[in-house]
Parts: sequence; C-alpha cells; structure tokens
Amino acid sequence: MSMQNRLTHRFGITYPIVLAPMDYVSDARLACAVTQAGGLGLLGGGYGDEQWLARQFAALTADPVGCGFITWSMSRQRHLLDQVISYRPAAIFLSFGDPAPFARTIRDAGIPLICQVHDIAQARRAIEVGADVIAAQGGEAGGHGGGRRSTFTLVPEIADLLETVAPQVMLLAAGGITDGRGLAAALALGADGVLVGTRFWASREAAISRAAQEHALDANGDDTIRQRVYDLVREKDWPTGYTGRVLNNDFVRRWHGQETRLAEHLPQAQAQFDTALDAEDYEVANTIVGEGIGRITSIDSVASIIADMVALRACR
Repeated sequence: MSMQNRLTHRFGITYPIVLAPMDYVSDARLACAVTQAGGLGLLGGGYGDEQWLARQFAALTADPVGCGFITWSMSRQRHLLDQVISYRPAAIFLSFGDPAPFARTIRDAGIPLICQVHDIAQARRAIEVGADVIAAQGGEAGGHGGGRRSTFTLVPEIADLLETVAPQVMLLAAGGITDGRGLAAALALGADGVLVGTRFWASREAAISRAAQEHALDANGDDTIRQRVYDLVREKDWPTGYTGRVLNNDFVRRWHGQETRLAEHLPQAQAQFDTALDAEDYEVANTIVGEGIGRITSIDSVASIIADMVALRACR
C-alpha cells in the first residue's frame, strides 16, 4: 500500500514509520533494519555515550538514519551535539527538556529537528524553537514520559494547533502504536506518521535480552506501571515530573510508593538489581515497555512488522 506523504518525501523513506530512539536498544542493527524496511531508523543516543555513538555511526549500513537524545542529560555533555552533527544524521531527535539551547545549532547545520512533546505547552515551545517535526507522545508509551495526556486526544489537538499556527511542521503520533490499526488511527487523527518503540523492542533485531522479550510476551497493558523506582536504583536524576513505564514486578511492588525508604536501603537494592540483571531475573530487573505490549504476541523481524503495519493488519 502506498503511504507516501510529506513526511516520507522529506526523509526519503517509503512509509511514515519512525523508530523510537530507545536508549541502547535502538542500535545500528535495529535502526538500519527499520530504514531498510522503508521507515526511518533513529539511534538511541539516550543519556549520551561518546564511544557508543561512534561505534553505532561507524556500523551503519543504511541511509537515512538519525539519532535521539535525552535533552537534559545532553545539556551536561554539550560536545556530544557537535560530535553527532559531524556524522550528518538524517535527523536529531530531542526529548525530555527544553530544546532551545540546541535548536539553532541543529538547524544551522541543516539537520531536521524532531522534538518530542507531552502537552500543548511543549508543542508551542517546539514550534517556537523551529522544530521540523513534533512527536506527540501519550502516556501509553514505554519508558519515560512527562505528561498525563493520552495519544488519542493529544495528537489531534496538536494537529489542529499546527494547522493553525505552523502548517509546515510535521507531526508524529507516539504511544501505544503497535500495528496497522494504530498506524491508520494516527493518520486519521491528523499525524503525518508514527513513532514506534515497544513493537520494535519486541523485534529480532532489537539490542535487548531475548529473555526480557519472552518475559514481556506474557504481559498485557494492565501489567505496566509508571514509576520512579528504577531511576533511583540506577541513580538517574530525572527532573521532577518524569516517570518511566515498565512492567510491574516484585521489585516495583516492594518499592513503589516507598521511595524514601528505598533511598535509605539503596546499596542493598542496587546489589539486588545488578544481580538480577546478570541473571536475567525480570521479577527484579526492569522491562521497559509501553501499554502496547498487550497487542504483541511474538518476536518478529522488523521487515515483517512493518509489512504487517502498512498492510493495516493487526498484531496476531
């Protein structure tokens, strides 16, 4: 099915499907697989690791591929932006923080800027700093998020805002999109394309433990939870207002709502967490997925995932 539109023309891709830049999970192999299947691959630059970024850009075998960052973390390592610009990515994707300090540099380099937002105020800020694309992320999404809005209401509201004040800015829908029905719904709501995380997390090419993937296949959307437990254990000092969606488990049930007590027992909890990671024990280790996990029943290749999505088929 032809899905050519202004997003596909802008990035030279076949389908309006963009890989979410999941920290470390979206490595060169996964990003290239998405691009080769007709979408836009984005590397998961995450908190920023200079050596990892160099390795991933060196390993790219497809074009176009862009890169995403956690904005507040990159502000502490500003040299990373110059490093990534030197690789000439297809786009730079900024999430979780004010894009203003980096927007001009990105635009002056002639690289498209994608800004992820969680509410209308953030969308207006993205327009103000000159974003080429806005990714509207609903709270259904896996990993971190800062809003209370759902994808189904946030996307059309931002689509209407863009039509009124910035019709040149394109829009991606993010959060809970795992299959052809989600893609069709996003386009009907006014998006130019979709940003997909959890479905590609559950792909053969994803840089994630196969044990974690198999563990997640037994879950549904009700089994996910927004929490701060793992940020405390990993000592990731996320700004106030951001929480991370993961699969609920024994570790989260023990500490969620008991964060002050967790801080008092942090060394013991960290030791337990590290042991669980090594043992692939996901009743303690974190499994970062969104509510869309309930629509996923198998681990498939990226090519087959995209083929089913553009045929507007549901997950089976």
